Amino acid sequence: MPFIPHTEEDVAGMLAVIGAGSIDELFDEIPASLAIAGLPAMGAGLSEAQITRLMLDRAAADGRPLCFIGAGAYDHYIPAAVWELATRGEFYSAYTPYQAEASQGTLQLIYEFQSMMAGLTGLDVANASMYDGATAFAEACLMAVRANRKSRSRRVLTTRALSPVFRAVACGMLAGQGIELVELPLAAGRTDTGALAGLSGGDFAALAIQQPGFLGTLEAVDELTDWAHAQGMLVIGVCNPLLLALLEAPGSWGSAGADIACGEGQPLGIPLSSGGPYFGYLTCRQALVRQMPGRIVGRTLDVDGRPGFTLTLQAREQHIRRSRATSNICTNQGLMVTAATIFMSLLGAEGLRRVAAQCHANTRSLVQALTALPGVSLAFGPYCHEAVLRFDRPVAPLLAGLSAAGILGGHDLSADYPELGHALLVCATETRSADDIQAYARTLASLLAHRA
Repeated sequence: MPFIPHTEEDVAGMLAVIGAGSIDELFDEIPASLAIAGLPAMGAGLSEAQITRLMLDRAAADGRPLCFIGAGAYDHYIPAAVWELATRGEFYSAYTPYQAEASQGTLQLIYEFQSMMAGLTGLDVANASMYDGATAFAEACLMAVRANRKSRSRRVLTTRALSPVFRAVACGMLAGQGIELVELPLAAGRTDTGALAGLSGGDFAALAIQQPGFLGTLEAVDELTDWAHAQGMLVIGVCNPLLLALLEAPGSWGSAGADIACGEGQPLGIPLSSGGPYFGYLTCRQALVRQMPGRIVGRTLDVDGRPGFTLTLQAREQHIRRSRATSNICTNQGLMVTAATIFMSLLGAEGLRRVAAQCHANTRSLVQALTALPGVSLAFGPYCHEAVLRFDRPVAPLLAGLSAAGILGGHDLSADYPELGHALLVCATETRSADDIQAYARTLASLLAHRA
């Protein structure tokens, strides 16, 4: 948003209107002992041209590496119109729309976002976004424990195929309420369905399934969903929303579908931007709506029959119920949701499908090129969007060499999945060309030969 500073004349005029002689007089309630004379460590102010040059130099120092890292945040192409529109003043500075009569535009946009997310996930209701995918998953677990009347358990069954970040954040948020995550083991990179028999009859509030799993593999979601429902559990689907243009929606898993869906919204028009801010999404069945945290916008008619939008089900929020609220969430990621809504509107269902399909095709091309090299093999499949490669040596030095050549080669799995050995998670989105993939393969071949 353009910033226009106040001139000295502007400041003097405003002070005159309120009857203050100076800025110091305006803030005279601040004790003198707390005031400072200046900021000696701060340099002199720069002109617009100087600060522009400084920031360009700093950006250039980062370079423009080719990114083959996925692991939950993806380098997608974002049409120019997305952020040109999202950074208009009426969107850029909009906050939670408490006053419906003054916020119809913002409320309608959020309503459209909710409608799109409900459509993508195949569920009935969506909220107005969460902080990020990890906290959305934690909120989904809390929601399931509250909502499942068939279970008295404070345990949620999950799997090592779920994002390590999601698991870590959820454990931190849930521990204070005495809720435990219990992990199912992996077999060939996805949830070991053979381990289910030993858990039959156990009391769990929910089963959480990530599709595709963190390692890129496709889960047996129909089998897992039906088994969980037969055990009296709710089912939480954790999904990349972009890939739902290709994959079965969680609302259609098994014979009855998942009950809750959540995930990271970053693939929907949000730049990588040094790790954020991103946003999470959360959808559910109508029967669970009163346990849903965050804002929900509803569409209604006024006394004259004209459509309008308003926040609804407010009694569950912390600013009304405080300690009895379903969540301590106190805002929504309105700007991120604005960008995501514009992104989905521009691409439409067919555009999202094409992007997802191209990501899958590019990742297949990348896997084919890299596994043709000695010492590199595909760990397991089938995979979608990203894949795990095994190496005959540690991958950290290889990643360092690739980085020196301007290539971000993937996500080292040794810390989170040591049982996989020397393993690397790679991803090639629609932004990667055939030349990019060949450049990666050539550079990696040189590194492998040099360090053989």
